[in-house]
Amino acid sequence: MVKAAEKVVAKARKVAAHMMEASEDDLEFADGTFTVRGTNTSTSIQDIALAVFAAHDLPDGVEPTLDSEAVFDPENFSFPHGTHLCAAEVDTETGRVRLRSYVCVDDIGKVINPLIVEGQMHGGLAQGIAQALFEEAVYDEFGTLTSGTFADYLLPSAMDLPSFTTDRTETAATSNPLGVKGVGEAGTIASTPAVVNAVVDAVRHHGVNDIEMPLSPMRVWRAVHMGDTAAGGLGNEAGGGLGSIDPAHGGAQ
Repeated sequence: MVKAAEKVVAKARKVAAHMMEASEDDLEFADGTFTVRGTNTSTSIQDIALAVFAAHDLPDGVEPTLDSEAVFDPENFSFPHGTHLCAAEVDTETGRVRLRSYVCVDDIGKVINPLIVEGQMHGGLAQGIAQALFEEAVYDEFGTLTSGTFADYLLPSAMDLPSFTTDRTETAATSNPLGVKGVGEAGTIASTPAVVNAVVDAVRHHGVNDIEMPLSPMRVWRAVHMGDTAAGGLGNEAGGGLGSIDPAHGGAQ
């Protein structure tokens, strides 16, 4: 994107110089406007685009288009990272899991649009939590999908999720001109293990060290029951757990 934009500016510079009867070397470009150095004479990239489209008065040898393409092949990936914390409460009599709190701090490099980043984080967290607690593709003994509708495939609603507490640090990536890193899957990658860790930690005193995802009430209850049975019975009190994950979120942008 950056390299293609630079090519557009280079093409537009020739037209701008022609429109303002100035040398290309005397033009400065900032905030979408070409200005003749040391004067108030200027023209915007929008005016140049219109002039190119009209194609009535262009410099010799200039095609009537500003379209440009570029390929960027980074020498290395970007490496976003972060820390996610989840506090979960488990009702050991029913196996129901309630997320009490979810806090995460991510470093995705230079943030260009904070609103989009926040939306991607919230959506990713919801997706990762859904994988940990709710969503499951179920097949029968003949290989037929039996959870092919939303009547059988459980998706969480807003009431099933906590209000997320998110924050960011910014360490610019060195592998691209914008200093950006991947964010699209940051919440998804980190939230699933953080939630599972929290639930397992909450019932670890019942002899539970692992529960297969998704952590449905039945699976949680069965794990607690089997753990209690193996340990000779530890009671049915509810438990709370804190799970954390400090991942290096994969992906490059």
